[in-house]
Amino acid sequence: MFNALVLEKDPEFSATVREVDDSFLPEGDVTLDVEYSTLNFKDGLAITNRSPVVRSWPMIAGIDGTGTVAASSSARWKPGDAVILDGFGVGESHKGCLAQRARLKGDWLVRRPDRFSARQAMAIGTAGYTAMLCVLALERHGLAPGDGEVLVTGATGGVGSVAIALLAKLGHSVVAATGKASEEGYLKSLGAARVIDRSELTSPGKPLQKERWGGVVDAVGSHTLANACAQTRYRGAVAACGLAQGMDFPASVAPFILRGVSLLGVDSVMAPMALREQAWSRLASDLDRAKLDAITTEVPLSGAVEAAGRLMAGQVKGRIVVRTGH
Repeated sequence: MFNALVLEKDPEFSATVREVDDSFLPEGDVTLDVEYSTLNFKDGLAITNRSPVVRSWPMIAGIDGTGTVAASSSARWKPGDAVILDGFGVGESHKGCLAQRARLKGDWLVRRPDRFSARQAMAIGTAGYTAMLCVLALERHGLAPGDGEVLVTGATGGVGSVAIALLAKLGHSVVAATGKASEEGYLKSLGAARVIDRSELTSPGKPLQKERWGGVVDAVGSHTLANACAQTRYRGAVAACGLAQGMDFPASVAPFILRGVSLLGVDSVMAPMALREQAWSRLASDLDRAKLDAITTEVPLSGAVEAAGRLMAGQVKGRIVVRTGH
């Protein structure tokens, strides 16, 4: 028997931590003793039933997890290996990692870099790994330090916090957009050069605005993304990875055809393994581990439901790691 955060919809929705056994786990060729999981925006949506994230019931929540392999019939992994799971529909259509044990597909797993402890790996989690994918996308487009200020929206969130730390360490001048003026000190401690109020971006704006940003990491969507594109400099790029404000994109083609701006879509869930491994390798070399402590709050598995509520209420900054008990 082991503890898991189980989501059920029979007949009413419920999210509870309770004991289950191995027969509750899905098929997979790797059984993982989970040491830490985490709470991402998508986890918050699922656990609070705010959005139809879950596609199979009952579900164990948790799109991320890290721990050691307990049993494996995968050629890639052996018992004792330290691995990371991000995405691949886990916690949505395949039972997830907010539990003391998970059964997964070996082809979904990445080796945990020696540089990171289990707790640090989940302090990064999908949010931080997505931030790294955004940075990689901007770099592939050609963004380099000195190419102008880089805007990070949703700055106090998980993606935003890690993106600021990464971009600042790489030498970029980072501007953080937030609705939490009281967190200016926190954002500057991560490396933000300036902090602006998100109200500058959240309302409808002109299709083409004053050029401000050499690049953008946007986790917000909607009018914020539209305004970010309208303010991006000639031949700059915007990496879009989130929808905290909304899924809509009330914009025009003007920035793209008049300034050659590029909109780079960033998906973390089904990203190919080579890109995942590159992202985690770059996180190991480019992320200041000392910044992770400032970003991270830890809760036990028994506190995950309450913490998910606070996350969706906008009462959390940075990352929440969940100690499963192993």
